[in-house]
Amino acid sequence: MTRSTLKRTLRRMYAILAIVLAISLLAKFVDHIPALRGSGLEAALKDVYEYLRDMSLLIATGGVAYITNVFQKRSSFVEALKEEWRDIIATKSALFAYTQLERPTQEEYLATFCKLSETIDNMRSVYQNVGETDDLVGLYPFAPLHDMRRALQTLDPRKASVADAETRNLVRDAILQSFYALRETFLEELDLEEPDHPLLISGGRRIKKSGSTGWARRAQDRQRTRQDRTPSPEPRIDELLARLYDKENQTAKPWRQTMSEAATVQPNGRGA
Repeated sequence: MTRSTLKRTLRRMYAILAIVLAISLLAKFVDHIPALRGSGLEAALKDVYEYLRDMSLLIATGGVAYITNVFQKRSSFVEALKEEWRDIIATKSALFAYTQLERPTQEEYLATFCKLSETIDNMRSVYQNVGETDDLVGLYPFAPLHDMRRALQTLDPRKASVADAETRNLVRDAILQSFYALRETFLEELDLEEPDHPLLISGGRRIKKSGSTGWARRAQDRQRTRQDRTPSPEPRIDELLARLYDKENQTAKPWRQTMSEAATVQPNGRGA
């Protein structure tokens, strides 16, 4: 179920709910309307109100089940879209790699072309063509995939001589341009949300300093003490891991202080 279909379905549900509530409200207070008091419409509305009251549990249960089914269909559709998108990304990577080959073989070309062809055809398991009818084929929903196919076909080693670097770079750029256009549109179908904690700056680095809280270090010490009570089945392994741990923590990295620089880092622990 696409996002637009979901919205239309929910709008219909809200409209039906509003109508039912409006009728119930009118039926509830019909005897307070002088123009309707004592009329046949008053009696009919009271009967409707009694019916709605008696069927309220069934109506509510049916409505909840229907809405649940709608969202389950939407969830299944989104999962299918995500799977298709992963396939598109893999195909783009395969096409990019192919454009880097100076002398591609026929087998390499066929493998890449078949990968792209499968991606194009798999789209039919998610969307039908736009404007498709019983008599008309319609338009493929995401044309950039066919642009990528046509660009790839210019590098078919069976039809052309060896492509020079300029030609291959042009095909690569055409494929990437098509992919970026496809990505911008396709991802709109997924209802993506902004992250709660984005990292928006280039060259971001770790803000937290090396170290841990006192209770964590004490827990680490207790675990080390308990383990040391039991003889190691292979001391060489312990020696190797201890040596590697000390070496790593004595090697400064942009994202990690050494143990001598961070007073809170204890040399008797592992995995701090």
